Amino acid sequence: MHISRRDFLQASAFAAAGLVLSPRLLRAAAPIRVRGRVLSGSRGLAGVSVSDGLQVVGTGADGGFELITDGARKYVTVSPPRGYDFPVQPAGTFRLFERISPDARGEQAVRFDLPRLAGDDTRHGVIVLGDTQTADREEMARLHAETVPDVIETVKTLGGLPLFGIADGDIMYDDLTLYPEYERAVTRMGIPFGQVIGNHDLDLKVDGDGASTATFERHFGPRYYSFNRGEFHYVVLDDVFYHGTGYLGYVDEDQLRWLAADLARVEKGSPVMVFLHIPLIPTQGPRHGRRPEISSSVTNRDALLRLLEPYQTMLISAHMHENDHMRHGEKIREWNIGTSCGAWWTGDICYDGTPNGYGILDVNGPSLRWLYKATRQGPGYQLKVHPRGADPAAPDEIVANVWNWDPDWTVTYYVNGERRGSMARRLGRDPDSVAQHTGPDLPKKRGWVEPQNTNHHFYAPVPADAREVIVEAKDPWGGVYTGRV
Repeated sequence: MHISRRDFLQASAFAAAGLVLSPRLLRAAAPIRVRGRVLSGSRGLAGVSVSDGLQVVGTGADGGFELITDGARKYVTVSPPRGYDFPVQPAGTFRLFERISPDARGEQAVRFDLPRLAGDDTRHGVIVLGDTQTADREEMARLHAETVPDVIETVKTLGGLPLFGIADGDIMYDDLTLYPEYERAVTRMGIPFGQVIGNHDLDLKVDGDGASTATFERHFGPRYYSFNRGEFHYVVLDDVFYHGTGYLGYVDEDQLRWLAADLARVEKGSPVMVFLHIPLIPTQGPRHGRRPEISSSVTNRDALLRLLEPYQTMLISAHMHENDHMRHGEKIREWNIGTSCGAWWTGDICYDGTPNGYGILDVNGPSLRWLYKATRQGPGYQLKVHPRGADPAAPDEIVANVWNWDPDWTVTYYVNGERRGSMARRLGRDPDSVAQHTGPDLPKKRGWVEPQNTNHHFYAPVPADAREVIVEAKDPWGGVYTGRV
């Protein structure tokens, strides 16, 4: 039987994953007794989830808990309940953990102090940075000069809402010595930040997955954890599995077991938001007539979806350097978010034409609104209209790139003030991306970047003598955004 190179690599990757996973079952681990309390000031907090990364227990009436764990577990983590703020490290990154470090008797005492929020957190906001992905000092300077000031201004405009941020993986671009500069960015932005690990955040000179997260963990702690704010339960996962010569999208057995225990303490039907780096299954493959790559999809996504199915779930992923929305059944949505670095800091857009930027989530009770905020643009900048013939395949049509479109949006157009109706959504390449990224020598910094067919292009025929064309895009929450040529 003929086996293609793609099938061979995929089979080899899964075999490697099995070889790396199996030693976990063989580790000799002495029992460790962890006792502790979760407090806010001097008051114990009851019913708070505490975990060793596998089992999850709740605190008693006095905030006390006990875990019998072992040397295979690295951390004890706390899942702050609604109404309480996040303990943070000096830079402002989350510190929801204590490292497991028992005494000679195999005992350890742990204390978590959770500050009480000043106001109600039923309504709150989240800033999501996808792929800051700085490779060197020059790119880090752009992050500090462009993204950081923009986020600072956004925080000011959100009117005192309780806020936190999430860096959704690929914080670095392989050079992990730059993590302190990212931490300095968090300090400047002035809100607490949680971190998701991405494929470029790994120690690559190791043999397998277990050791590949050492530097990330040294800076930020555990690679998966949970917390609560308002009515939402939030989960951070590591879905990057490094097998020694590359990686695939995969949520390992320990995380799935932990997630089942974590969600068992969350009421069914509640809103849950999950942050992970690699999307479950992007639409990019089908848009280009190919199957999803194992490095850009979660290969065991069905196991994850089964755990999330009882909840109203929103997944936030990054990794693809484009902006897209997917649905996994009736109750699970995914936002594959555009990136802060765009097309790897080569210009000001991703290769689907989405501008460099970040996500803003407005959470109110169980309700959720999301906005993609273009860096150095106002929040109303949600589309760009290109003139008639900008796409050579459609010489008589205008094309509008509505980068945060999903099926709940409507896109219509007007010619010389007259409403002409809905625009047609078709696959196409963004004209700006074609100009900036086409060919082996463009962009100059990274010539391998190429424009991609996008899922959010809209076309309409217009007469050659049209004086003005206006495109109007409406989101499902009543926001109206316009662009014109």
